[in-house]
Amino acid sequence: MKEILNKYLPERAVDPAFELITANAIHLKIVNERKTRHGDYRKQNGVNQITVNANLNSYKFLITLIHEIAHAVAFEKYGRFIKPHGKEWKFTFQQLMLPFIHPSIFPSHLLPLLANHFKNPKASSDTDARLSVALKEFDAENNKNYIFEIPYGSIFRISNGKVFKKEKKRIKRYECREVSSGNVYIFQPNVEVELVKVV
Repeated sequence: MKEILNKYLPERAVDPAFELITANAIHLKIVNERKTRHGDYRKQNGVNQITVNANLNSYKFLITLIHEIAHAVAFEKYGRFIKPHGKEWKFTFQQLMLPFIHPSIFPSHLLPLLANHFKNPKASSDTDARLSVALKEFDAENNKNYIFEIPYGSIFRISNGKVFKKEKKRIKRYECREVSSGNVYIFQPNVEVELVKVV
């Protein structure tokens, strides 16, 4: 298992992550990319099973792995009827993640963003636009842009093939009109899209 973790995690995170996996009897599966989630946790036949997407960069992989382990630990400690991303999970995630928020594991410019994120962790690190954008610099190159980067009036495509026009900003998020239906949708600023046409 350690050899596998070496391929996916920052080097200094491998041993403590392996200890968490072992201590909590986690069965870890590394799976192909899923568009809707980075990882998930479920208990099947008494076994704690976690899946994490193989395409994540090492820092996203680590955050996702600890996020999912926190589900297993929180359910074990507080019972099966807690909210999946409620206060018990948040507290558990914070406690498990704290030893990893260190300059020997994460680049120093990510540490303040991580510290801020873990004051009140969300169901997905992708909803924290500043952290998400900072983590993206470690992704493999692709031809995508963030919505916040493209000009108003631009036409873009999302991962499911739907095409939208960027219209206006609402506080932090963006109103975009689906070209085929005319319906308006709200997008987080850090959604990755394929630019089709700049107007």
